Amino acid sequence: MEYRNLGKSGLKVSSICLGAMTFGEPDAKSFMHGISADEKTAFAMMDRAFEAGVNFIDTADVYGNDGLSERITGQWIAKNKKRDQLVLATKFRFRMDATPNGTGASRYHIMQAVEGSLRRLQTDHIDLYQIHMQDYDTPEQETLRALDDLVRQGKVRYVGASNYAAYRLVDSLWTSRAEHLHSFITLQAHYNLVTRELERELVPACEKFGLGILPWSPLAGGFLSGKYRRGQPPTDGSRYAKWKERLDGFDNERNWKTLDAVESVAKELNSTMPAVALAWLLNKPSVSSVIIGARSVSQLNENLAGAELKLPEAAMKLLDEASAFSLGYPYEFIRNIQKKW
Repeated sequence: MEYRNLGKSGLKVSSICLGAMTFGEPDAKSFMHGISADEKTAFAMMDRAFEAGVNFIDTADVYGNDGLSERITGQWIAKNKKRDQLVLATKFRFRMDATPNGTGASRYHIMQAVEGSLRRLQTDHIDLYQIHMQDYDTPEQETLRALDDLVRQGKVRYVGASNYAAYRLVDSLWTSRAEHLHSFITLQAHYNLVTRELERELVPACEKFGLGILPWSPLAGGFLSGKYRRGQPPTDGSRYAKWKERLDGFDNERNWKTLDAVESVAKELNSTMPAVALAWLLNKPSVSSVIIGARSVSQLNENLAGAELKLPEAAMKLLDEASAFSLGYPYEFIRNIQKKW
């Protein structure tokens, strides 16, 4: 397992991060109902990941019902006495109760949310505390000041962002600098071979300011795993059998061409499609660690193989070209003029 700096910090994390969104069996109110792993399987996956050298786990208060994922993660860490060997990340922002302040990035909600996460995770500190999505209703300065206070109190070691627009992220970084506050060191974002739009502005911003990107859904919810084929319905029990409209969103020529390229590279390298898709992300210089989600140990093992696979330059070129997307204005205009002038 390779270990990398988490963004511009000195903290070392495994190139693969175990995502805990699938941990536990939530009830029918949860969007993960029916496509998660029970507690025994979640424990087995954490055992296997740790054995493989993974030292980075990412969860969120909203995963499962009433912090279910955090509770299971905390129980495993306490049982195995692994806290000092793990980098533990969680997130806040989304609704945890029906009260007016049960959601958002206000100081009020952050101070409640962190105490809940610490209790469920059975720890006295969170290594990476992330805002799950920007909040239009709360001034960024208020959010940053509250997070800075948590770092100074020792409850949080580092802070990160997730699902931010580029303008808001840069504004946040400059606010942190101007106000002498602890700033984000990571951006957790939807990034994979078929979802590359953040390369327009977010990737350059992260490179300029030294943020490490933590891609979520690196296999596009399983689309890049090879289990879906052009013109064929999704298999029963898969995510896209439940969320068929999402699979319909992938049904275009570019994405099927990308899938063909992933399969071609996997065959040439005697590897698997998930490993190739993950290795492509790990070749991107701004990526610190790739968050993998699994529902079984066998799925986890397939994903872990991506950390060991080295893609030759020709394979990267093939994948880049097959998954190329329209940059749009002004990006293509600037690129084309730059080449000529």
